[in-house]
Order: sequence, then structure tokens, then C-alpha cells
Amino acid sequence: MDLKISGPPASVEEQDVIDSVLATAENPPKETNGSSSPYGHGITFDNNGGHRELLLPALHAIQQRFGWISRGALNYLSVQMGLPPAETYGVASFYSMFSFEESPQNLIHVCDDIACSAMRNNDPAEAMAAAFGDDEAVSGDVKWVRSPCLGMCEKGSAALIQRFGPSHRRVLVAPLAVDALANALAGPADELTNTDSMQVPQRESSPSSLHLLKRVGIVDPMSLDSYKAHGGYEALRIALDLGAENVIREIKDSKLMGRGGAAFPTAIKWDSVSRNTVRPHYFVCNADESEPGTFKDRVVMERDPFSIVEGLTIAGFATGSEKGYIYIRGEYPLAEERLNNALASAERRGFLGRNILGRDFSFEIELRRGAGAYIAGEETALFNSIEGKRAEPRNKPPFPAQAGLFHKPTGINNVETLLNVLEILSIGGSNYSEVGSPDSTGTRLFCLSGSVNKPGLYEAPFGIKLGDLLEMAGGVTTGKSLQCILLGGAAGSFVGPDQLDMELSFEGVRAAGATLGSGVVVVFDQDADIQKVILRIARFFREESCGQCVPCRVGTVRQEELLTRLSNGKVIGSRLDEVELLETLATVMRESSICGLGQTATSAVESAFKLGLVQG
Repeated sequence: MDLKISGPPASVEEQDVIDSVLATAENPPKETNGSSSPYGHGITFDNNGGHRELLLPALHAIQQRFGWISRGALNYLSVQMGLPPAETYGVASFYSMFSFEESPQNLIHVCDDIACSAMRNNDPAEAMAAAFGDDEAVSGDVKWVRSPCLGMCEKGSAALIQRFGPSHRRVLVAPLAVDALANALAGPADELTNTDSMQVPQRESSPSSLHLLKRVGIVDPMSLDSYKAHGGYEALRIALDLGAENVIREIKDSKLMGRGGAAFPTAIKWDSVSRNTVRPHYFVCNADESEPGTFKDRVVMERDPFSIVEGLTIAGFATGSEKGYIYIRGEYPLAEERLNNALASAERRGFLGRNILGRDFSFEIELRRGAGAYIAGEETALFNSIEGKRAEPRNKPPFPAQAGLFHKPTGINNVETLLNVLEILSIGGSNYSEVGSPDSTGTRLFCLSGSVNKPGLYEAPFGIKLGDLLEMAGGVTTGKSLQCILLGGAAGSFVGPDQLDMELSFEGVRAAGATLGSGVVVVFDQDADIQKVILRIARFFREESCGQCVPCRVGTVRQEELLTRLSNGKVIGSRLDEVELLETLATVMRESSICGLGQTATSAVESAFKLGLVQG
């Protein structure tokens, strides 16, 4: 492809940063003569493949080094990858963590989402405004922006700090202390440290009840030897002894359902990939945990990272996959650091790579960082993101087992699902199926946050009653009374105090018209302004809609507008007219949106109206 590039050239520093990423390709681009490129050489990449999957890592490298992506850098990257600049721009502009405007050295993302707000019934970003001025404004070498959930809900008032430059740094801190933050920003980059949170209250109160979390808080997350000393890699040895077909049979006997929200039978996914004759096969761990109120995967990745590597390796073995990917959200720097260490350690010690544990099985895993797009958690949108495209969902069929990543047979599960695989192989599929309820087997991770005495990550068998789970967390904050609970996150539903006897299983919540989603349980006391909460949920979906399909692109905007009118008392017609319009809007979005984002964007809002939580 002979690209015609206009605009400023990239600086030498920008070229070096981009070249360093592209050089990691197995077959890096080769220079050719006769190109009309302003850089004096051509390339061998093309728009139909090549190493386009390096586009996202290259954009990250530019952003973290310079704090923004200049037109010159974008032009150079386009030339090097053989992509039209408009297409490269289309990808870069899709993600909220990339900027096309110059930034000061420090950019701070401050969570103002539902879980952080529910903890103290205030806006966590107000203190930042007092110290650094309004959001989006620059104060010295600091700029701060409001952010959706950062996955530190058990701590509240979280902030992601990005320091750009040669010594670039990303840290996630909570709870946010503005004075301490200002002092930290005045120091060198290496003094900015992540909050190393291990909020698993059961570790102290009832450690024997932990199965999926049994190593969290016990093992050294940076040590493979520590992981092995606590049973690590025994499940992989069992899997290799059983053989691929028998591993899938154990998963089938366990009745394991996916823990990402869709609750699809795991064995069916694995079996479909394993039987597909098209090669190669891929297996992806979806660690793009972005649902407001969710932090379970982050805790596991930070505190037990080798378990994820082992679970993914077993999945790769069972499905005959040659390569795996872990797609982690860009706001989890500590989890990314520890997973990278786990991958490197596992490869050095023979648990990854060629002839794993001396067997005729080879498997490699690559970690890929997202860049701030909730929609990338949808499996086909995630595939597009890894491939260097906009993270827009694909139409189904074909399903991933037929044509997934790089249009090859692909298995995909989230972190919690893969964690269950280790437990299943350790105790046997039949024994595992005896835990929980008949249709929801095993234990479940629940993220309790908001107005509770002991917020944190809890593990309990399926079928536990909502009230009993709330009691495990110490009940509603002392001195407060329960107003409502949001189950499943922004895409979930509100339930009232009269529903505390609800059994938390797939069938139990379905019968109650609710959803477990990704295990979110956000508690709101009597002082919470639910009208503001649902407005924040509506803004979240409006901002996170990829815009690909009309029902979601337009519907999320109209939902926010309608709720704003009700909040301001400036209704069109009557309140009843507005509520009926909301119901119609919800039906259209639910029945005609391409993916789950549009299909569930009105769920929590509708449930709030049904419970009478919204006035207007």
C-alpha cells in the first residue's frame, strides 16, 4: 500500500518509541525503497493483517511516554503499519485513555461512580476540585478528570495516577487523600506506589470457607515457589494426566456456568472449540473487569496471579489451543505488573512455552492491556481490540468457537470462571456439583461495597440468601438503615429491603426478576439519593456506548435526557407520559441492540422506578 501522508512528521523520539514496539513482532517490518512516505522508506505490513495486533500496544507506548498522541506520531505509526491514518485515528479515538491534546506531566482519573459515592453519600471528586480546580482544567503540572469505576470499590474514592515521560508510571490508589496525593506528585515517579489492597474479610473470620480465594493473602503473589507450596500447578498436572477429553468431561460433570454475567455452560464452550478442525485455536481470559461495583478479578490478579495463568493453561490444553491472551483493563497497573511477573516466571520454570512439564503440549500466553472502554468486555469487541481494531461487538453468528480471535476457533472465559477450573480438577467435577444449588453449582465471589460495615470480596456457595450475605459484611453501616441494594452493577437491578430472603443463585434471582451479573452488591442507606445514582448509571451507559447500533447509540442519550427532565421537574407532558416513554425506550433497546450493553442499559433504571425509588 502506497500511503500519502500529510501533516507534520514525527519527532525522532516518537519514531524510536514506535519502532521499539514494532520490533517485538516475530517478523518486524522491513524497509523498502521508493516509498513516497515523508520518512523515506516503505513497509511490508498491510491493511489485511500483518502485525496490526501491535497497534494498541504502540498507542499505549506513545501515550505513556509523551502524554498524548500527536498527529506526527499517528502518521508515522500509520506508515509503519500500512494503515490509512484515518483508520489508525479511528482506533485511537475509540479509547478514553488516549488523548490527542497535550497534557501536563500528571493526569489523574478520579472515580465518581456509584460504589464510591454510596460509601459516604457524597461526590468523591469534590475534594479534587477544591485542591486542583475544576475537572479538565490544568493546575501546574496536574490535570484531573472524572472517571467511571476504577475497581477499588471496597476502599472507595479511588484515583488512577498517570505520570508521563521517560520514567512513566501508572498507579491506582484508594482511598483518595488529596493532601497526600499532592505531596506524592511533587516527588519522583518511583515514589508513586499502588494501593496493595487485600480486602477479603473472611480471611480473618472464617478462612476455612474460602476455596477460590484460599491462597489470597497467604501466598506471595510474586513467587512461583510460594504458589507451588500452596497447591499451585497441581491442577495442571492432574489435567495433563487426565487428557483433554477427560478434563472437559470433569468440567461438564461440575455443571460450571460462566461467571462473567451470561452464565453460559463452560463445558459447551470448551468442547465446541476442541472439536473444531480449523487451526490454530486461541483461548482468551477476559480480565477487562469494568462493571461499576466490580473488583473481584482485580483482587485475584493482584493477590493470586499464578492461578489465572494456570487456569488459562489448562483451558488451552483442553481445547487444543496454541496461544492464549489475557486482556486486562488499562486501569489495573498492579495486577498487570504481577501477571507479567507470573507469565515470565512460569515460562522460565517450564509451566509455559514448549513441552510444558515435559509433555507433548506447548502453549504461550500474551498479556494485552485495554485502554478505557467498557464495551471491550463484550467478547467479540475484545477480539477486535486485540486485533488492533475499534472495540465494537460483532454480530453473531458466527460464535467465537467457530470464528473468534483472528477469525479462528476461540474459547473465552473471565478470571473467576478459570479460577473455578482449578477447584474442579482438585476435588472432581461430581464433588464440585454438590456445592451450591442444583442449577448453580460451586461457590461465587461477591463484591460488597457502599454502605456496609465490612466492604470487601466475599466467597459463598450459590443459594446463600441476600440477607445472610449482607450479615457476612457486618450489615448496613452502623447508624444507617437499608434503602435498597443494587445487584449486578450498572447493568443489574435494584432490590428492596423486603427481598433479603432472595436466594443468590442463577435461578433464584431470575425468579425474582433480578440478575447476579458479575457479582456486584452495592448497598445504599436511607441517605442515598437514588435519583442521582440512576442519573450516573445513565451517563455511564451513554458514555460507554460504542455507537455502532442506533438503538443503543440514540437510546442511551434519550434515557439520560429523560431522567434529567424528571430530576429537574421539566417533564414533557406528564410524569406518567415520561415513564411510559422510558418503558418503550427500554423495550426497543432490549430487543434490537447488537450486544448486552444496549440490551441492559435500562435494567437498573427500570427496576428503580418499579420499586418507587425515583420521584419526579
